[in-house]
Amino acid sequence: MIYTCTLNPAIDYFLQVDNFRAGELNHVKADRKMPGGKGINVSRVLKHLGQASKCLGFIGGFTGDFIKEKLVEEGIETDFVAVNGDTRINVKLKSNTETEINGVAPQITDDQLDALFAKLEKLTSEDILVLSGSVPGTLPVTIYKDMIEKVAGSRAKVVADTSGVAFKRVVTAKPFLVKPNHHELGEYFGVTVESFDDVKKYGKKLVDEGIEHVIVSMGGKGAIYIDKDEYLFAPPAKGELKNSVGAGDSLVGGFLSEYVVSGDFRKAFQKGAASGSATAFSVDLCSKEKVEELLPQIKVSNI
Repeated sequence: MIYTCTLNPAIDYFLQVDNFRAGELNHVKADRKMPGGKGINVSRVLKHLGQASKCLGFIGGFTGDFIKEKLVEEGIETDFVAVNGDTRINVKLKSNTETEINGVAPQITDDQLDALFAKLEKLTSEDILVLSGSVPGTLPVTIYKDMIEKVAGSRAKVVADTSGVAFKRVVTAKPFLVKPNHHELGEYFGVTVESFDDVKKYGKKLVDEGIEHVIVSMGGKGAIYIDKDEYLFAPPAKGELKNSVGAGDSLVGGFLSEYVVSGDFRKAFQKGAASGSATAFSVDLCSKEKVEELLPQIKVSNI
């Protein structure tokens, strides 16, 4: 089973406003509300691509009920820990420019944190745990590292996609796979990472630190996969950018959807790259049909 953990989920509230003017009355042209959070996005992509997963994390209030209901409607299993406050709402305003306003996370008690760790005790070597997204301010920044160490005895594989101090702590716990973007990779090493050679150099340093597999996303330039034996490059697909939210999560979801079937890292990387592009070219997260349409464009090569 693939488990995704979203410590800081949200309702993503998308607003389309023509010619938004700050400080004035604006009328919404279109809106939609979706369950959000990086781990939840990974679960939704997995479902679109025919793979089951279970969502873990913290959820609360009427906003949390909305997220659970939407996930159940999509056929996604959940096992959240209930918290006392309301799950946050993140506003994504699309106009001449894109503006994001992220809500405040609810408080999480020690008992609630213990309840989440108790769920991790059930994982086995057959399971994959995906740790994605930001860490709420009410939790220690070492939380992902602590979770990786918690499941180490079970030999469950851990995929981590976070940033900043949380990413630095994660690396020391040596997860199975990490997926920084090139900016996050540079931040970790205190350098600027722009070129493919930069990504190869510093991505390999992560492998040398004990991480088995590294995928570095480079936005419109594509993505690079690194392990102890090779460097693979996946070019970006061609299409019209419609959505900047969730492309990295889709890369992770697409990768895992193939990896759990074939165990082939090259094919998994290709599908992950196609999934990321498919989301970028869609209003919502990628569909299976769009991923399959773009797959032939993604010619994975050794670099």
